[in-house]
Parts: sequence; C-alpha cells; structure tokens
Amino acid sequence: MNTLRKFRLLFTFDSKTLFTFTEALLLLGWARFLLLFKFATIAPYLGTKSKETDAVSKDEDIQPIKHIISAIHTVGGHTPWESTCLIRAIAGMKMLERRRIDSTLYLGTSKDENGSMIAHAWLRSGPYYISGADVMKRFVVVEKFAKEARTD
Repeated sequence: MNTLRKFRLLFTFDSKTLFTFTEALLLLGWARFLLLFKFATIAPYLGTKSKETDAVSKDEDIQPIKHIISAIHTVGGHTPWESTCLIRAIAGMKMLERRRIDSTLYLGTSKDENGSMIAHAWLRSGPYYISGADVMKRFVVVEKFAKEARTD
C-alpha cells in the first residue's frame, strides 16, 4: 500500500482510535529513545522486579486493553525505526499505566537454530497479551517487572 493510501486510511478511523494510534507512535518513539541507555538505567522504571500482576482484568479495563493491543500491533509495524519486542512492550506498558491498568513485562531467553542466545520481551495485562505473545512459548522467563498502575 503506498504512503498516500495509508495516510488517507488514517482519516477513516474514529477520533478515539486515531488518538490511540498517535499515542502509540509517540510512546514507541520514546521507548526507542530509552534503549539508547543501559538497561540497568531504565529497569527501575519498568516496575517491581521479579513480581507479576494479577492474571484477571476488571470488566472496564477490557476495551482499553484491546484498543492498546490493536494500536501497538498496527503502529509498531509501520514506524520509521525498528520497533522491536522490547520497544513494543515498554510502549504498551506506558499506555496501560496512563489508563491506570496493571501489567507485567517479561524478559526471556532462548537459543536460535544456530545455537546462539536470543532474547525476547512480551507484555501481559490480566489474561491479555499486549505484545510478543506470538513466540513467547519458545523463551524461558529470566526476569519480570510488575507495573501496578492503580492507586485505589
């Protein structure tokens, strides 16, 4: 699909979806910028180390979670920079946090077909996987970060 057609397609979305896509684009860029720093520097902002949030969601959180899944998946595939699994997970976590929805970011490792070590990140909120779920079963969790966004 050429650029003009993609641009025109944006105007077919309702304002809420357009806002969510814009938010996703900005936070994907912010997350990409964060990765310029050492992981030890950004890790404290990812949440409580070695903890997980509940695997259940409140009914009122389900629709926002689904909008975020769609935005991260759609926009993440069209950024001018490479939006890797960690970038998508961090951006999704921030989008959930802004809506006061808990999430857990997982970091895992595995070996590729050549025996080289590879890493992956994925994000879960309640029973929903925001990003990275497609290959997460191939990885062993080495760390997790719980972001408890609610203060009530």
